[in-house]
Amino acid sequence: MRITQATLEHLDLLTPLFVKYREFYGALPFPDSSRAFLEKRLRRKESVIYLALADKRLLGFCQLYPSFSSLSLKRVWILNDIYVAEDARRQLVADNLMRTAKKMAKDTHAVRLRVSTSSDNDVAQKTYESIGFREDTEFKNYVLPINED
Repeated sequence: MRITQATLEHLDLLTPLFVKYREFYGALPFPDSSRAFLEKRLRRKESVIYLALADKRLLGFCQLYPSFSSLSLKRVWILNDIYVAEDARRQLVADNLMRTAKKMAKDTHAVRLRVSTSSDNDVAQKTYESIGFREDTEFKNYVLPINED
């Protein structure tokens, strides 16, 4: 397995797995819109996407978005999306993707790497903790849904 940063040339390979990731969380597939979304992120350099590959087969991916901390005056990376193909699970794909994300965060002098998952996704939580993520006990996070009126 090798981990590589995605480019526009990877869109056809990445899109089907990205669609499966969205479906996992209950979103409708929308393959054309999903591809366009990924293309925009890559073209505009608004995210960093890492791919786990075996030969030319995509095993998994993670997508990170940049942010900043006003308190520490440093960069923060948000590990927003991570997904491993069903037949590639239990092969340390997620671990390798997260280790690569952690290295990139260190290399860019980030103060932290953030991730969230469903409160019932025990497998993901255990995986994050095994890499060194800790549950945030200092801040409680809230969301404000927009356009749900």
